[in-house]
Amino acid sequence: MIVTTEQQLDALKACGKAVQMAIKTMGEALEAGMTAHELDDLGRKVLEREGAQSAPQLVYDFPGATCISIEPVIAHGWADEQTMKAGDMVNIDVSACKDGYFADAGATFILPPILPAKEAIVKAAKRARDKAIAAVKSGAKMQVIPKAFEVEAEASGYTLIENLLGCHGVGQTLHDKPEILAITDKTDRRTFKEGMVLAIEPFLSTGADYAQEGMREWELFTPGHLTAQFEHTIVVSKKGPIIIT
Repeated sequence: MIVTTEQQLDALKACGKAVQMAIKTMGEALEAGMTAHELDDLGRKVLEREGAQSAPQLVYDFPGATCISIEPVIAHGWADEQTMKAGDMVNIDVSACKDGYFADAGATFILPPILPAKEAIVKAAKRARDKAIAAVKSGAKMQVIPKAFEVEAEASGYTLIENLLGCHGVGQTLHDKPEILAITDKTDRRTFKEGMVLAIEPFLSTGADYAQEGMREWELFTPGHLTAQFEHTIVVSKKGPIIIT
C-alpha cells in the first residue's frame, strides 16, 4: 500500500494503536500458570474494544485471534490450553484490521526468572528491528533493512532466520509487496517510495539459520536454539519512518 492522504494515515494509526494496545496488555498480563487461550482471549477483547478484528482469523482462518508462541515455538503459535512456565520466552504477534486497514507488530517477552542468555537475544532482536527502521526513508535502498539485521546479528553473535521474511508490505492487506529477505541480496536494487507501508521483523537466533515446521499446523521451531522476534508497522516518509504500532 502507498499512503497518499492524511485520512489513510490516520486510519492506519488507529489500527496500529489497537495492535500496540493488545501487545502491551497481553505482555503485562503474562504470568506462570496462564494458558495461551487465556492470553489470546485478552488480546481479542482489546482488539474488539478498539473496533478491530483479528487479521489472522479474517484472512487465514487462523485458530487464534493472535499468534502466541511459547518456547520452543518461535512463530505462528496458536491459542490452546498450554500453560506458560517460569522462565519461558513468549512471542506475541498481533495483526489486526480496522475499517479496512491492516497493521502488524510483535514482541518477545520472558517470564521471570530471566536468564542472561534469553535477555541478551531478546534485546538484540529489538535493536535489530529498531536499527532497520531508523535506516528507512524515501529513496533509500530496500537492502538497508537486512543489512541492519546482519550488522546487529554479527555484532551480538547471533544468526538470522533466513526462510522468514525480514519485511513485508501491509496496509490494505495483511501481506503485500514489497517482500524483503532477512539476509542481504546484492541483486536487489529496489528503493523505498514515500507512503509505503511496511512491517519490519527480524528473527535472531543463537545458531539456527532456518525455521522448521512442527507437528501442529502453522507452528515454527528452531530446535536446540533460542530465537527472538520484534516487529513494527511503519510508513515511509521523506523525513524517515512513521511508526504506527
